[in-house]
Amino acid sequence: MTVTAEGPLPGQTYDVAVLGAGVVGCAVARELARHPRLRIALVEAQDDVGQGTSKANTAILHTGFDATPGTLEARLVREGHQRLAAYAAESGIPVEEVGALLVAWDEEQLAALPRLAEKAERNDYPHTRILGADELYAREPDLGPGALGALHVPGESIICPWTTTLAYATQAVRAGVDLHLNTRVEQVSRDARGHLLTTSRGALHTRHLVNAAGLHADTLDRALGHDDFTVTPRRGQLIVHDKLARPLVRHILLPVPTALGKGVLVAPTVYGNVLLGPTAEDLHDKRATGSTAEGLAMLREKGGRILPALLREEVTAVYAGLRAATEHEDYRITAHPEQAYVTVGGVRSTGLTASLAVAAHVVGLLTETGLDPGPARDLEPVRMPNLGEAFPRPHQRPELIAADPEYGTLVCHCERVSRGEIRDALASTIPPCTLDGLRRRTRARAGRCQGFYCGAAVRQLFEEART
Repeated sequence: MTVTAEGPLPGQTYDVAVLGAGVVGCAVARELARHPRLRIALVEAQDDVGQGTSKANTAILHTGFDATPGTLEARLVREGHQRLAAYAAESGIPVEEVGALLVAWDEEQLAALPRLAEKAERNDYPHTRILGADELYAREPDLGPGALGALHVPGESIICPWTTTLAYATQAVRAGVDLHLNTRVEQVSRDARGHLLTTSRGALHTRHLVNAAGLHADTLDRALGHDDFTVTPRRGQLIVHDKLARPLVRHILLPVPTALGKGVLVAPTVYGNVLLGPTAEDLHDKRATGSTAEGLAMLREKGGRILPALLREEVTAVYAGLRAATEHEDYRITAHPEQAYVTVGGVRSTGLTASLAVAAHVVGLLTETGLDPGPARDLEPVRMPNLGEAFPRPHQRPELIAADPEYGTLVCHCERVSRGEIRDALASTIPPCTLDGLRRRTRARAGRCQGFYCGAAVRQLFEEART
């Protein structure tokens, strides 16, 4: 198992290098790891996996009911939903099938519901049902006044995006993939061995290349001579409400989509919080992940209509993520056989759901570029630490505490995170390089006090593990 974050890169030539360790890049690396003949590198510019869009999204496992029928995205989201639901059950990734309600607030939106149900049918999802106002309010009694009806989509689920990305990467590394963090690609050229990547940590050689660079996929694509798409970062700001707000909402509450987008939702999370958002702001700066007063005020205004009682609840955190929007409606996944290169661009908010299906599709495209992957094998399953509130956490498992009392010693009281969980994360296959990385692996410092009480103790454990 090889994970590097500093020093020169190895001098070997890889069969495939995957650039970008977000949820899609990690899924591709995992799929390639099923072929033991291949030497694979997963290359990430930042200090951890899942540091871009993959860590800051609405954390929904989509059925694909509202995708544009006939597109590549529609097919991969549909297949990905089935694959990821099964993988999550096997790997311990928390998923809750809470269902979604597309709420109609006026006659025009109400008239659109049958068309949305028909669109779901065309996407091979025949399970939607139109609800009248009475049944809607019976299901969501705290919904704001004036709703006329809704489309019920029972299969929509909430999921932990952090654990999903980490599970893919962990499985890939354990199967022999080299993960190189803090490795920013500065130049791409060709030499006798194939692609020569000039990086912030030296040269890396690979015969085949997969561009899963997310927000920067267009930049890399142009460096290789293509001009197929332009990424316009679309910022989504979100508000995280305290766990005490969780009883207010039972489903994912979605607006009826308009030409401007899917709009603002209210959704529970697997961690027991309630999300409000996102905004949809097209920007030019691919680093603009800050929140704005205007954006948060707009969300509160929208949220006040959807779920008025939510505005009286405490806000635990706000965050913003950037989606890799392009001028095209569909994913931009293309093989360039003459260059032994596959680009994976324009994978927006559905990328988490579609990730495993995208990975299988990309490996198929790589064979068209001349890659001979050899025989496939089943990977050794991984079992990830549970971060979800709907499943027993370590401090709730007497047999675990009896075998190791560290699981009964809480460090972060807001999120009920034990010393044992922190210890395990710090000694894991891909240990965190920062306190934020530790938070994504354990939820420590993610509660209502945001680390005010536990911050010093968590930092001490983190620093002790790194010495």
